[in-house]
Amino acid sequence: MFLLAAFCAVLLGVPVFAEDNEPEPSVYLFSYFRGNGESGLHLAYSYDGLKWAPLKKEQSFLKPEIGSKLMRDPSIVQGPDGTFHMVWTTGWWDNGIGIAHSKDLIDWSEQTFLAVMEHEPTARNCWAPEIYYDAKTKTYLICWATTIPGRFPQTEHPSDDNNHRMYYVATKDFKTYTDTALFYEPGFNVIDTFIVRDDKNDRYAMFLKNETKYPKAEKNIRVAFAEKAAGPYGPASEPITGDYWAEGPAALKVGDRWIVYFDKYTQGRYGAVASTDLKKWEDISDKVEFPRGARHGTAFAVAPSVLEKLKLVRPD
Repeated sequence: MFLLAAFCAVLLGVPVFAEDNEPEPSVYLFSYFRGNGESGLHLAYSYDGLKWAPLKKEQSFLKPEIGSKLMRDPSIVQGPDGTFHMVWTTGWWDNGIGIAHSKDLIDWSEQTFLAVMEHEPTARNCWAPEIYYDAKTKTYLICWATTIPGRFPQTEHPSDDNNHRMYYVATKDFKTYTDTALFYEPGFNVIDTFIVRDDKNDRYAMFLKNETKYPKAEKNIRVAFAEKAAGPYGPASEPITGDYWAEGPAALKVGDRWIVYFDKYTQGRYGAVASTDLKKWEDISDKVEFPRGARHGTAFAVAPSVLEKLKLVRPD
């Protein structure tokens, strides 16, 4: 019976678990964009979480067709049935986000524009959506950053038009969604959240960017914790990144340590920090290699069969 279940799981590209609950070795994928996001979804792969190589000779796997026709900040999660779900930023000043689905990351469904902030007429944007599957509630959480002028006056600054907070919707079937609600208000301008399950401590960790620019620039990555995936999350930690501007955190468990990748966007390169306990962090930026021009994306584990099929895709 186990062999039959394992065979079916491999066909779907779902990580296989042996009878002793030890997972089959995974490989890692990284979804990212280049330039302004006009070329669409790009993918890279890694066997160790450090050296990342581009697939399809750096060409796009999916071109944007909705909103302002950009595909920035692609966030991908694989559901329990093996289907991949992706959300992304469709434009700088759109009132919604993009969403699409795929069984293999090659052939994609029709792209859908989800107008998550259309009920807020002054909402300035919808940036860097992230999708997370909460296995405990069998629900997908979709979070993003939006500025609504005047909503949080205590952190507004006359020299900065943006004053973001995190909002979210939830869905079980991608047909019906909860009403948009505030997800995280840390008391500062915040964007770019990324949620992971910390099994060791029976909690959830959410990495985020402090986007504060004035009166003192922060532009760093921090982490907050919660008992439930949907929160509420506690206060953000002190910065886990160094004396440089960083954004777009993406966390991946490789062996016994967490690696958090981020875009050193003022330097035109990727960086990373690592930790075994989510408390003490080591900067390993000099140990990671990413495809040239890679920008804000998502790292995730997949079954080897998924990668092998992606490697067969020929450039246009």
